[in-house]
Amino acid sequence: MKPTPPPRSQPDNNNDSTRINETHRNETQDKAAMIRLALRTLVARDGFHGASMSAVAKEAGVASGTAYVHYQSKDDLIVAAYHEAKAAITHVCITGFNSQTLIEDRFRSLWLGLYHHLCVHPNEARFLLQVQASPYRQAAYDHASSDPDNELVALIDHPELRDRLVPLPPTVLWELGVSPAIWLAAQGSSFDPVDDQQLIQIANGCWRAITLN
Repeated sequence: MKPTPPPRSQPDNNNDSTRINETHRNETQDKAAMIRLALRTLVARDGFHGASMSAVAKEAGVASGTAYVHYQSKDDLIVAAYHEAKAAITHVCITGFNSQTLIEDRFRSLWLGLYHHLCVHPNEARFLLQVQASPYRQAAYDHASSDPDNELVALIDHPELRDRLVPLPPTVLWELGVSPAIWLAAQGSSFDPVDDQQLIQIANGCWRAITLN
């Protein structure tokens, strides 16, 4: 009697389909991230007028219509790119953060962390400055501030800090307290270098500008 051959293994079409879907999802996410990065690069270099959707697609190395696959409009893309930049800032500032220190020391730590991060990524700083001086400012700010997972927003809204702040609109407090760090980082090599002691003095000055005492 001939031995019965083992049954042939059947291809797992479900697993293949899952892998294909995951690959497609990763490629889609990568293209969306490339488009957001391309927008920030162009805005930092040429301003918003130099960042048309076709120019963004060309900078990202994707087909001209691909940007519209991910974002319905330039406004949507700007808000998404701003949110991503703010999320990166939050991650850097929160990493290694000591919540047990004095509130002014926490502010200084966040301020210096922001400055040093943006010094490494000056185009991100220039993009943020462009948004802050544009009609997109409020929509971008509202979108980033409404993120429930934004640890930096939660920290800024902490009662201990909130009770110390001068009663001014949040955007004004941002300009007085945080924007100087972004502006300094955006200058790059075109600005006279600032030593560590001067940075601490500037951070302390920003703290005094936004607090009651």
